[in-house]
Amino acid sequence: MLEKCNLCPRECNVNRANGKVGKCRATDKIRIALFSIHDFEEPCISGEKGSGTVFFSNCNLNCVYCQNYEISQQGKGKDITTEELANIMLKQQERKAENINLVTPTSYVLPIIEAIKIAKQKGLSIPIVYNTNAYEKVETLKLLEGQIDIFLPDFKYADNNLGKQYSNVDHYFETATKAIEEMIRQVGIPKLDERGMMKQGVMIRHLVLPGELENSKRVLKWLKDHISDEIYLSIMAQYFPTYQTKNMKRLNRKLTKKEWEEIERYVEMLGITNGYLQELGDHEEEYVPNWEFDK
Repeated sequence: MLEKCNLCPRECNVNRANGKVGKCRATDKIRIALFSIHDFEEPCISGEKGSGTVFFSNCNLNCVYCQNYEISQQGKGKDITTEELANIMLKQQERKAENINLVTPTSYVLPIIEAIKIAKQKGLSIPIVYNTNAYEKVETLKLLEGQIDIFLPDFKYADNNLGKQYSNVDHYFETATKAIEEMIRQVGIPKLDERGMMKQGVMIRHLVLPGELENSKRVLKWLKDHISDEIYLSIMAQYFPTYQTKNMKRLNRKLTKKEWEEIERYVEMLGITNGYLQELGDHEEEYVPNWEFDK
């Protein structure tokens, strides 16, 4: 499949097995930036012990506001083998992580599947989280069926023009909504244990951008109209100008209190209560969230 890579909707058709790279710049090697115990995901993901994140290098989007641009856009990281990835998962479990959190995994779906199988044969038993921008092909997601417990997709844009302008992709809305529907088909509504930790299901994230409230409202309205109320939503206020946005007038600022209050009122008007709504804070280069409510 890597000889004519069509894993994501960009369908670059490059021969990654022969050292060629497409839009995501990934080769036939697995490249990761770091793995860590992360305490700052949503409460039902990080819990008290933290989420066992594995940050993959490179990304099939080119978001101008990416907070991890050194990893996603500049490819910072090191190459590892499938066996090494499996051992990292096992090490995260040994460190008492709540789950294995695969961050920006799309370009590496094939070796990830093999690594999960190897790790499970060696005793991996905690949930696997697929943490994605939702610019995914349904056909690729189907390869993951039975391997992923929790899907954690972004839903960035209802306006395809913004997808093109801010992330350099076409047809983001149609692509992401089909992908999210496939994720829900595979793992369904969230299932939590007695501690409130998610063990299975889908939680959809949306980052509110300054000056783009209508996009956020359209995203939330689509979710309200088309997705079960039992699916968790995480609505985020953590945006701050970084990477290319420092030179973009429209995005070179944080959300205002007035903007965030407008989104809060819209969430209330839609009757969305299942999930998380961030508290607007003074987010700088390193984001430390403060969750306002946990329904």
